[in-house]
Amino acid sequence: MSLEQWTKVDDYFNGLLAPSDPALDAALEHSESAGLPPHQVAPNQGKLLHLLARIQGARTILEIGTLGGYSTIWLARALPEGGRLVSLEADPRCAEVARENVERAGLGKVVEIRTGKALESLPRLAEEGGGPFDVVFIDADKPGNPDYLAWALRLTRPGSLIIGDNVVRDGEVADPASTDPRVQGVRRFTELIAEEPRLTATAVQTVGEKGYDGFALALVTG
Repeated sequence: MSLEQWTKVDDYFNGLLAPSDPALDAALEHSESAGLPPHQVAPNQGKLLHLLARIQGARTILEIGTLGGYSTIWLARALPEGGRLVSLEADPRCAEVARENVERAGLGKVVEIRTGKALESLPRLAEEGGGPFDVVFIDADKPGNPDYLAWALRLTRPGSLIIGDNVVRDGEVADPASTDPRVQGVRRFTELIAEEPRLTATAVQTVGEKGYDGFALALVTG
């Protein structure tokens, strides 16, 4: 099987189950025109995040890594009236574009985008009494994943859901000898999840228009 075939299948399912949407399409176009890297989730993956948040009954969501706000819009649309989403973005340009995309989608009053390194924003969020969050979506720099997991545990409660994106790394995650810091960050992240008695988790490999990757899903149980 090839990327061409995977993309063709994604197009089929997206056309039926995650069809073109003006606000989401505009977010992609604006992000591209602003020169942001095309690292956002695919439409069917965005729809999966949306469904997971709805199944969870989430009223509060924390996103670590905003990029252009594409996944932010998917997640925020899952919230009920009065819900809120806090998204953390290190790059000021990405945060600016994301705010514009979120405003255009009519979600400016639901979403708060904080600019700055996540490991500086997360302690402030905790000090302010932020959380507990019902869903935490981790999609930032992979070497930071172990630290993001530690903060996610501090900012959640039993019953919360933690989602880690891009954990397969084209299959390199299975190579203990990899010198790629992103791979090592994901490996340590997964090991910490496995060692943590307060979590029960799994990981799923995916193929599609974004290539070969996958995500981890962890439920906070205690």
